[in-house]
Amino acid sequence: MAEIVPFRGVLYDPAKVGDVVSVVAPPYDVIGPAEQATLYARHPANVIRLELGQEHPGDGSQDSRYTRTRRFLEEWLRAGTLKRDDRPAMYLYTVEYRLRSGPVRTMRGFLALVRLEEFGTGRIFPHENTRAAAKDDRYRLLETCRSNFSPIFSLYSDAEGCIIRALEEASGNAPPRFAVTEGEGVRHRLWTVTDQSALDRVVTAMKPLPLFIADGHHRYESALRYRNAQRKALGDAGPLPSDWVLMYFSNLDDPGLTILPTHRVLPAPLPCPASEFRKRLAETFLVEAIPFTKETESAARAKFLDRLHAAQSSNACIMGLVMRGESRYEVLTLTAAGLDKLGPSARERLDVSILQQVVFRDAMRMTPQDEERLIYIKDVEEVLATVARGEGELAILLNPPKIAEVKDVARAGARMPHKSTYFYPKPLTGLVINKMD
Repeated sequence: MAEIVPFRGVLYDPAKVGDVVSVVAPPYDVIGPAEQATLYARHPANVIRLELGQEHPGDGSQDSRYTRTRRFLEEWLRAGTLKRDDRPAMYLYTVEYRLRSGPVRTMRGFLALVRLEEFGTGRIFPHENTRAAAKDDRYRLLETCRSNFSPIFSLYSDAEGCIIRALEEASGNAPPRFAVTEGEGVRHRLWTVTDQSALDRVVTAMKPLPLFIADGHHRYESALRYRNAQRKALGDAGPLPSDWVLMYFSNLDDPGLTILPTHRVLPAPLPCPASEFRKRLAETFLVEAIPFTKETESAARAKFLDRLHAAQSSNACIMGLVMRGESRYEVLTLTAAGLDKLGPSARERLDVSILQQVVFRDAMRMTPQDEERLIYIKDVEEVLATVARGEGELAILLNPPKIAEVKDVARAGARMPHKSTYFYPKPLTGLVINKMD
């Protein structure tokens, strides 16, 4: 079902740029203005200039961040800063990391090209909603540069691990081509696999497997739009480079894959008085308060977070509530009355959907304009600090969705609400580029 092929990747030449850590970057959608500036300053050939170029005053159609990206790309290719591999390959790519607590984990995957498919074919499944502005940005970049600078992150199921094992065996005990350690000791390693027998085995093994997009929905939909535009412009010209897109494939049965929750913080003002919100909330949730004093706050916080984490091994819908100025943490457990209000679909029974409909819209009386004010934060400590500083009136802490829930929603042809999932770790941008020319 998933048609993948090896390709001749475009990679940085360490002889030109030095340590590759200085020229790679995180995915564009997690980079803020400050980090963008830091990456610009890190190295004159950092991939940020391609993936997320800076805007200049007076930008127009003849000179924009997209046209500057094309010039950088062309200059770096001419200078040999970037070089295309001589032979088609798949790129074995592992990421070793440790969460705030817990053992070291390793996510194992590989990079290849996948033939673009319209959603609804039963081959490639999205799971999250997209936004028009982000898709237009990615389309303009693709149209101008005809390159994928970062891979779409997808999941497949291989309980036996045969696919990755084929690539690992082909790479033998060779040292990685690139070894990059970034932020908090996250270690990325990349091998180039050109053994034809191994590549053929992977292509064959992947063919019957559906793919679930974990991250990169905007890039995938933009690539589809570009493919369709190329087909319209060129007619029946046979296979085109735009029929394919760069993708990172990770085994969802691999324990090294993690989904992190994305918590919500709402700045002032609240859409309704806190007393009204609490009254309506009690109609669908059991509210357990964990009060604290200055001396007991640390223990209360630990108890609060333990109650939330314990819910990950059950089917209960449990959330955390923190309100500015209150000396208590609260655990919200959806009651039977609350369950009766939910629809039957997998999407409607997600914690994040329950939060959006039952907590924010029904109990809080939140409007779409209020939802635009929400701040999305992944780190629990940062959430609590944001509320303590007065930058948020209220915070809701969530548990991450389960892999099975993501699959169920995608298979049903539905999309999860915005900011529902955060798959971790993320493949770096710039390790391997797919250039269509």
